[in-house]
Amino acid sequence: MWNQDQLARTLDFAAKAHGDQRVPGSGAPYVVHLVKVATEVLRAFAETRDFDVDLAVTCALLHDSVEDAGVAPEVLAKEFGVAVAAGVSALTKDDALEKPLRMADSLKRLAVQPREVQLVKLADRVTNLEPPPPHWTRARRLAYRDEARLILDALGAAHGPLARRLGERIEAYQRFFDDVR
Repeated sequence: MWNQDQLARTLDFAAKAHGDQRVPGSGAPYVVHLVKVATEVLRAFAETRDFDVDLAVTCALLHDSVEDAGVAPEVLAKEFGVAVAAGVSALTKDDALEKPLRMADSLKRLAVQPREVQLVKLADRVTNLEPPPPHWTRARRLAYRDEARLILDALGAAHGPLARRLGERIEAYQRFFDDVR
């Protein structure tokens, strides 16, 4: 079972950190994305119960707090512990790198994290393989799908059922190629 008080405290923190941000393409409050990722993690835990669900859910709710909300990793360490701060940092793309190098760098850093953090990345991409923003070109959508395959190949061993779910979402993403150039 997970710690409900920690989950609530983390959700409050994440909602405040992301403030009025919106999910690109849908306009939903950004916290909806974070809850969807945490829900994927909770589903994975219900299937296997073989990982630290509190670490995974906390990282899921905070996974974009550094990259998209400007929260310092030191703040996360103070509020949620060093393991969470390290996990969120590994989940954060390094903006100092050229864009084509960012995912490979993130996957390299995730490879040395506990599997709980790795499965957050799997859950994040499962969630992100929903309808893409309407302005994305076919090439952008294909690149995003291909990047999802890289994530699956690199981190799929972290959690079999979640990896299978990501694989299914990758295949289903094909439906978003037919109506764009």
